[in-house]
Amino acid sequence: MGSSAIIQAKLVLLGDLGAGKTSIVVRFAKGLYYECQESTIGAAFFSQVLSLDEATVKLDIWDTAGQERYHSLAPMYYRGAAAAIVVFDITSTDSYVRAKRWVDELQRQGNPHLVMALVANKVDLQERRQVGTQEAMDYAEANGLFFTETSAKTAQNVTELFYELAERLVKLRPNRPAGMILHDAQRSGDGSRWRFCCSG
Repeated sequence: MGSSAIIQAKLVLLGDLGAGKTSIVVRFAKGLYYECQESTIGAAFFSQVLSLDEATVKLDIWDTAGQERYHSLAPMYYRGAAAAIVVFDITSTDSYVRAKRWVDELQRQGNPHLVMALVANKVDLQERRQVGTQEAMDYAEANGLFFTETSAKTAQNVTELFYELAERLVKLRPNRPAGMILHDAQRSGDGSRWRFCCSG
């Protein structure tokens, strides 16, 4: 039986143009995949609710644009985020280098309790792979990130990625990190009401 706790958390996706950020979110939120996904302009917003044993997690997901000209806007989206997904394309070394720059920036300027995932996308294009699994895994481990490989096209590990993030956010809940709001269901005579408890 699920807990009555409801956690609302801000999640941001960062990565190079064409890494597949939007495709990952659209696959997760809508169960869809578009062969020709248009580039995000500025940022796009999605909201998803995940029911876990310990709590219900409402993810407010900001999918940021990968183009360099939008880089200066990124802090507006990752500031105050509880979690971040940094995505790279396994068929592009440049995409991987850019992802590592995003990780550096988040570690310098982001929330110190940020739950961060490094995601190697497009594993359906194995024959064009330029970035090795072990290399990315070692980098993630050295930097305190969790690592997974996904394919937005086939849906491989996409749902699992978001559930893993949600689980990690629930474990952080006692620390009340930035980017998270905790609501507890309060029963009153006239039904269910929400009581605001805390925010980062």
